[in-house]
Amino acid sequence: MDYKDYYKVLGVERTASQDEIKRAYRKLVRKYHPDVNAGADAEQSFKDVGEAYEVLQDPEKRAAYDQLGANWKEGQAFRPPPDWDEGFEFSGGGYTEADPSDFGSFFDELFARQGRASPNMRSERQFRAPGQDHHAKIVIDLKEAYEGGSRDFTLRAPELDASGHVVLQERSIRVAIPKGVAEGQHIRLAGKGAPGFGGGKPGDLFLEVAIKEDPAYRVEGRDVYMDLPITPWEAALGGRISVPTPSGGVELTVPKHAQAGKKLRLKGRGIPGKRPGDLYAVLKIVIPPIESEKARALYEQMAREIDFDPRARLGG
Repeated sequence: MDYKDYYKVLGVERTASQDEIKRAYRKLVRKYHPDVNAGADAEQSFKDVGEAYEVLQDPEKRAAYDQLGANWKEGQAFRPPPDWDEGFEFSGGGYTEADPSDFGSFFDELFARQGRASPNMRSERQFRAPGQDHHAKIVIDLKEAYEGGSRDFTLRAPELDASGHVVLQERSIRVAIPKGVAEGQHIRLAGKGAPGFGGGKPGDLFLEVAIKEDPAYRVEGRDVYMDLPITPWEAALGGRISVPTPSGGVELTVPKHAQAGKKLRLKGRGIPGKRPGDLYAVLKIVIPPIESEKARALYEQMAREIDFDPRARLGG
């Protein structure tokens, strides 16, 4: 999808206050309203102005938009980076990537509002009311998913300052990470959401867990995959080799005549749980470099004595 510059649409600076955004919106709505402007582009401009204001007038949406759009220009092909919302604290259900075909605006193409309550939904007519639940994403290491633990995370919540500008207020929370937590699961912190009205109990904070990318492992649900380098002779002859895993070292049997890409399954060595995942070692044959005349001679000897054509099945 192409990036839309909502500040450019409204004709305001990125540093504009919420009041300045509101004034710009009202001026442009009057300019492009179908009742007063019959120009060919007026209807689309009217829609664009409404779309821009719907995002920028909401501190939470504006903070999310600013986080993503700081280095993009109008019309550029755009895709949000992974884990862009790490540590962002939102009221309601937060934002998730959406199918662009399901939504009409640039912002909704980026973020589907799934179960998210709008800000300030608490009724002022009720003297006593509970606080809103808040949601945020935290990113943990694979080791923490295996072993659990406890550590501090910094969350950032969008708020309006005294001059009407959106600012991010930070707070630090200590989180107990349960052993065996998987990607996409939520950790509930009771009473850590928004405060209640009139003595009402505070809302809860729900932390969606994401597992940080690891150069040695890939995570799919509770299953974990790793590329396992082996030598050509280990692939040909087979044998027992020592393999490090997130849960400790193991002895693994490589079968004879193993081919690159073959998966060796270690049952129950994935992320722990009532039904633990498995660990899959994906064989990767590594060719030793020729760094001596002796090594060159061995390769030349194999070329002469081993009758093997890996391209024999290609025909021609």
